[in-house]
Amino acid sequence: MKKQNLEKLFAPKSIAIVGASNKKGKIGTVLVNNITKLGYKGKVYFVNPTYKVIGLKKSYSALEEITSQVDLAILAIPAKFVFQTIEKASDSVKNFVVISAGFSETGAEGKALEDKLKKLAQVKGLNILGPNCLGFVAPALKLNASFAGGMPEAGKIAFVSQSGALAVALMDKARSENLAFSEIISIGNKMQISESELIEYLGDDKQTKVIGMYLEGIKDGEKFLKIASKVSLKKPIVILKAGKTAKTQLAIASHTGALAGSDEITSVAFEKAGVIRVDNLDEFLNVLKLASSYEAPTSSLCAVLTNAGGAGVLATDAFKDKNITLAEISPASKKKLRAILPAEASVENPIDLLGDAQQDRYLGALEILQQAKIENIFCLLTPQNQTNVAEIAQVILEKAQARKLNLIPVFIGGEKVASSIAKLTKNNLVNFATPEAAINTFEKYYNWQLFKTAKPEVSTLKLSATRKDQAQTIIKKALAEGSKALSFADGARVMELYGVKAVAHSVVTSENIEKLDLGFPLVLKVDSDKILHKTEQGGLRLGIKNQEELKKAFAEMNEVFKGEKIIAQFQAGKFAEIILGIKKDPIFGPVIVYGLGGIYTEIFKLVNFLLAPMSLAEIETQLLKSKINFLFKGARGQAVCNSREFAEILLGLMSFAQENPQVAEFDINPLFIYNDKQEARAVDIKVIF
Repeated sequence: MKKQNLEKLFAPKSIAIVGASNKKGKIGTVLVNNITKLGYKGKVYFVNPTYKVIGLKKSYSALEEITSQVDLAILAIPAKFVFQTIEKASDSVKNFVVISAGFSETGAEGKALEDKLKKLAQVKGLNILGPNCLGFVAPALKLNASFAGGMPEAGKIAFVSQSGALAVALMDKARSENLAFSEIISIGNKMQISESELIEYLGDDKQTKVIGMYLEGIKDGEKFLKIASKVSLKKPIVILKAGKTAKTQLAIASHTGALAGSDEITSVAFEKAGVIRVDNLDEFLNVLKLASSYEAPTSSLCAVLTNAGGAGVLATDAFKDKNITLAEISPASKKKLRAILPAEASVENPIDLLGDAQQDRYLGALEILQQAKIENIFCLLTPQNQTNVAEIAQVILEKAQARKLNLIPVFIGGEKVASSIAKLTKNNLVNFATPEAAINTFEKYYNWQLFKTAKPEVSTLKLSATRKDQAQTIIKKALAEGSKALSFADGARVMELYGVKAVAHSVVTSENIEKLDLGFPLVLKVDSDKILHKTEQGGLRLGIKNQEELKKAFAEMNEVFKGEKIIAQFQAGKFAEIILGIKKDPIFGPVIVYGLGGIYTEIFKLVNFLLAPMSLAEIETQLLKSKINFLFKGARGQAVCNSREFAEILLGLMSFAQENPQVAEFDINPLFIYNDKQEARAVDIKVIF
């Protein structure tokens, strides 16, 4: 992947506004005022054939008439004029922001126009942000190259939004939320510059400490994973991703032309890339504030100080199922705490300083916890009658500034705590309104640090040209015969190439039925590409105990399914039934699906997803964290299934998906696995073209 040079786009020394205006209400007028009146020091040119002069400054009739260097052109003109404007200037101007709407978000005609513009960008080597976007804001340059008002404080948060309106709202909240930005970028339709290119650019930006994104869809899943995985090792990427339901995904398609993939698969992709996924706007802002103001926690151990027992209980509950934990307070530290606290106080964790606690108790407890080397401390406070909120806030502030501690204030209340919260916020401490919000946010930041520290290996699948040729020979023969799916026998042959063995089976005919040597009990099933759901269509008979029952079942099935192949399988015993599948995700490509199979598949929905490429060790690690990990960890004293064997099967499926792209659908349901050293066996295999 060739890295795009976006420096001159986002840090231009000269800008041309195409569609500049002085008429009230025009976007071109807003752009003129934003760029010329908020402190930008670069050169600015106006382009609009309707005007000779705009605000005592010359207006050019066309972009290509400007003989001086133009680093960036911003277009706010009707969509039908965008292509020809860029084409005429494309030899001298290489960076564009297209504010104009009327492209892929409007339908087929708009998409054709956008595709034409994208091809021009490729041929001429252009960078084009948008179309259908708000523009961008670079606070450090005092550059508001958008039609949103105002100039936020310069800081460490880069915010990228697929919704211009949400970017406007965040800019409006910036001062009250103490948000300070390195960049605010609206990406609109993401014709050429998508989230991936911006993650790459912002990953190298020294002003940016944390990248926040609101996305409605991901353009290229493979590219996103490669870039995000690298950048996540340098700085956190926080994404608020819309499109969790089918109804939302329809709304997204009409909004920006984005293609939203499966939400659960998106979560798996984000985890694989080390992306911090948040569920709502409040959580998004909380993580951005924490990550921009605090260093990532290196320890999972936490302590909670509180002047309210109820708040401490809520905090304790919030640690449930987290990677961050409440630290055990040592006997020596407890002794020190008892020496400075009333007898009624609790020196467990949370440490209850009692409702009449003043700044001296907070200060003493903080110093003891520091001596105990507990680095993450949540300071809970409720404004009770005796509480000197301002002095306690000052203690927290001084301790946070004196040492590299993660001190997280949780001042719960309204007017009585407002001024102290403002003071803490002004000094880059992040206050949380509830213990749950504080602990959940801190957990997400800590999990990113775990990803960064682990430095996950760059995985590649070991593909085999020989194996692929063997599988393709079988598949192409079936396709040439007009089949829509492989027979069970052919499916079993293909799967064995990839390390998945099938139960013993044989085609049954009137001539060989007496000679079958599979043993009893048997299963009889129709094997046809026209009958893929055998149970519902009567194409499956179980528990055939002897030759007489076999002949009777075969005769009946042969009558119903005239001309179709019928196979017999030994009815193996089982410990657990697993479903395996390959889903063709429109964003991330082939996804391996596995979970509890058989009759439980739809009831319990214990299904997991894996994205290629992965190593065997990575797959086994994910398996032991999955929804069916109880099969491999043991439950109620039972022996465990072989996690390595199952991981090897999943790795084989990844290779199968990569080597055989014409397979549209695939599943094994069920795969029998065992906890007594028997090998796993596939009972039913569907390979559909």
